Amino acid sequence: MLRDYAVDERISTTQQAKLAYVYVRQSSVGQIRHHQESTALQYRLVDRALGLGWPRERVEIIDDDLGKSGAEAQHRYGFQRLIAEVGLGHAGLVLSYDASRLARNNSDWHQLLQLCSMFSVLIADSERIYDPGLYHDRLLLGLSGIMSEAELHQIRMRLHTGERQKAARGELRIPLPAGLIYAPTGGIMLNPDAQVQERIRLVFDSFMRLGSAKAAVRYLRQADLALPVRPLKGPAPHEIAWRDATDARVRNILKNPVYAGAYVYGRRCAAPEKRSEGGKNPTRAVPREQWEVCIQNAHPAYISWETHMAISDKLTDNVGNFKAGHRGMPRKGKALLQGIAMCGSCGRRMALNYSGPDSNHPVYRCRSERATCVGQYCQEVRAPRVEAEVERQFLAALTPDQLAIALAALDAIDADVHGLERQWTLKRERAEYECERARRQYDAVEPENRLVARSLESIWESKLREVEKVEQDYRRWKTEQTVALNADDRARIAAFGIDLPDLWERIENSERKAMLRLVIDKVILDQRRAKGMVWIRIIWQTGAATEHWVMRRTQSYAEAAHADVLEQRIRELNAAGMMDAEVATALNIEGLRNSLDGLFDHNTVHLLRQRWNIPTVKINGVEHNPPRWPDGSYSIQGAATALGVTEQTVFKWLKRGKLQGRQLKKGQPWQVDLTLQQIKALTAPNYSMTPSRKAAS
Repeated sequence: MLRDYAVDERISTTQQAKLAYVYVRQSSVGQIRHHQESTALQYRLVDRALGLGWPRERVEIIDDDLGKSGAEAQHRYGFQRLIAEVGLGHAGLVLSYDASRLARNNSDWHQLLQLCSMFSVLIADSERIYDPGLYHDRLLLGLSGIMSEAELHQIRMRLHTGERQKAARGELRIPLPAGLIYAPTGGIMLNPDAQVQERIRLVFDSFMRLGSAKAAVRYLRQADLALPVRPLKGPAPHEIAWRDATDARVRNILKNPVYAGAYVYGRRCAAPEKRSEGGKNPTRAVPREQWEVCIQNAHPAYISWETHMAISDKLTDNVGNFKAGHRGMPRKGKALLQGIAMCGSCGRRMALNYSGPDSNHPVYRCRSERATCVGQYCQEVRAPRVEAEVERQFLAALTPDQLAIALAALDAIDADVHGLERQWTLKRERAEYECERARRQYDAVEPENRLVARSLESIWESKLREVEKVEQDYRRWKTEQTVALNADDRARIAAFGIDLPDLWERIENSERKAMLRLVIDKVILDQRRAKGMVWIRIIWQTGAATEHWVMRRTQSYAEAAHADVLEQRIRELNAAGMMDAEVATALNIEGLRNSLDGLFDHNTVHLLRQRWNIPTVKINGVEHNPPRWPDGSYSIQGAATALGVTEQTVFKWLKRGKLQGRQLKKGQPWQVDLTLQQIKALTAPNYSMTPSRKAAS
């Protein structure tokens, strides 16, 4: 029986000439399913519009927002349509069961009120009609919106408080990932499917062995092993689905504390700053120390809590962030100490840069002073000599254990092959089971029911093809695997050993760095402690520490190591009468090196003497050369005076062989042999050493 509505005097003919919109909304699908009487009451508002004088053809129902919350208008397309119709002047009346149906948010509610006031649109609920343009009606509508928003806040607060209380006891049912299920008798248990269990354990084992989530993904993809996932969409209970390994899926398994037997509540929180157009309720991860509830050993686990903590720290450390102290994963660059080089001056982790014309020369730089605007860099250390010393110490440390390392590597390969063999066995068993199940379904159908029989026959054939494909993949994988070593093979390896330096030269840079990190925790570098030297402190994974010194290349001998000792030795050897070549040989024998850490030669010694003002060794000490030497030979100056020519001419005649002379050692004064006959011949008026260049005219 329809209720008789009295026509309100505020309804004008202009408003009745427009449309009346009945807005219908409920917050969730559960309310629509279980609270159908509320839905029916909202739809019956059409009768109220008819009683207020609107004909049926001008009454429209907007029910696009059934099952959507009224907390915001972003995803409520029905409410957005209602706002548009009011703004276009098409509406004369808006009907809703109460204000909470239209909006639970004051900003949306007052936007509707403002538009209705501007376009003279009436708002009606189940009891009365309001005109937003009138003061008292606007006041009542505003209070109604405030109460609606406060009511939603109270509902949420009660629900969340109860949820947190239940979660604190570990009784709140949360969605479980693949590998765990709720037991029929209560509590959580491991998935009874052996293949699911083995695949989850393989993810953890491969990460612990390879040290990287991406490496674990590559490993699973190369072995053609999919991951079990439980889709969260669709009706519960959600069945396990098998999907290809991806970085996101592997990380979700590695980061989830549920696999460590922990009951956790509050791992993620709302992140409105990440909201984009069309996005729904984005969230962000909450740091481990801020989780609201974390109950360890709450149910059976795949790994221990300590292992989960180590995996989480490893994943965080794999992201290269020098400011946060993260080392990052070993990459393919040439720098051997990438991520583990520490500054010996300030203790911070040193960043890596590449210099040189081709940007292939690694340099370790500490940017602490640059960050504080004090200077450019705290210090920078060039890598080649430092890395060569660290590499030498690393190989020397592993030399006694080369055989044990080789055998351990072979054992790891055997264990890996056996583990993959187990995965393939379970994969074949599942394919055979699915095929046998399809066969039983086909056999159970009545032969006369050809419609069903044809479909089941097609499913059976597809399962047979899948079994055949799995068998072919298994045989191909089997042929690619390394044969396990027997006792004779191990004895042969023990007899011949392994050439670790040769292996080190043949592997890639990323593999070298990974090997180095297994033995060395960090390397502390400092080139400020001694002039021209780099101090190296190697912190081994065992906790032991060793210190080493390496001479570095310098721009000048003023910064070179042992510059004072070098100058003193050159002065002493020069004073002993040694020439530059002899001085260079003596320095090399004593183990001294030049600024480039190379051997000395006579040119280097000559330049150093000039730098340090060390005079050249002469026969007569520091005196000027006399005209004639004690043995009767002439000096260059004496020969030039006797012949009446310049000193340059004497040098030229010695070079051409017109004069005979000698030097005791290179760099010593010349001793020219001249007889009276040579002097008379070379000073004759008509003597000319070179023909005239004048051409005959």
